[in-house]
Amino acid sequence: MRLDGRRESGNVRDVRGSRTKGVGIGLGGLVLVGIVTLLLGGNPLDILRLVGSTEFSAGQSEYVPTEEEEALARFSKQILAGTEDVWTEQFAAMGRTYEPPTLVLYSGSVQSACGGATSQTGPFYCSADRSVYIDLSFFTSMKKQFGTAGDFAYAYVIAHEVGHHVQNLLGSLSEAHSQMSRMDERESNRMSVRLELQADFYAGLWAHHDNRMFNSLEEGDIEEGLAIASRIGDDYLQKQARGYAVPDSFNHGTSAQRVRWLKKGYQTGSLSSGDTFSVPFSQL
Repeated sequence: MRLDGRRESGNVRDVRGSRTKGVGIGLGGLVLVGIVTLLLGGNPLDILRLVGSTEFSAGQSEYVPTEEEEALARFSKQILAGTEDVWTEQFAAMGRTYEPPTLVLYSGSVQSACGGATSQTGPFYCSADRSVYIDLSFFTSMKKQFGTAGDFAYAYVIAHEVGHHVQNLLGSLSEAHSQMSRMDERESNRMSVRLELQADFYAGLWAHHDNRMFNSLEEGDIEEGLAIASRIGDDYLQKQARGYAVPDSFNHGTSAQRVRWLKKGYQTGSLSSGDTFSVPFSQL
């Protein structure tokens, strides 16, 4: 991506080096829980269910960011600024004012208004404090685990989480969670899939308009995003983890669905094309 000269967002809280003690997550060795479960979003209530009790200690650890992490921090701030520019324009077109989220950079573990989390949780959005949380080491882990990386792949992760913030501002996130609380597990999972696919669409829409505004995309960037989208589908991940997939347990969408909605957002750039809730589930 072409980011030289781009501004960095000031809506960032850097707590790297702060130490959280006593955070426990029962992952049970499953690939789908940990980095993957909340890789590109996720219900904050799920975080609460996954995370045990948390206890904080004052003071700082011996954490010293590497040069690579500092470069990723600058990159993340620039991408966040780009989402602010795009969504400010989109909301203005609706006669509304966009209120950007806070990006929280942490290392190791963190406490959010949705509960405690560790770096194994992966990036997530907490609607209770309107913040996106990222341990920058995740990007290195993503490269190792999925065999694909690149600046646009990383930007996709951030833009997806910001997509959940957009859902929160528009009311679709709270409405979906309200409905999920009254559904059985199968239907709740399907509603979660709709949320995640719309966040993928919003990430694609951001890429469309960021490129229009700043000529930010280079050859191969979109392919990077599609490549990572294809590797974080529930079907792909479940087959990698245990050799078969259980469709009723999907809560983020298949590889094909995630690629389709990311691509649709990028190709159309139209907010009205991203309604994943009225489409029959079989046609997502």
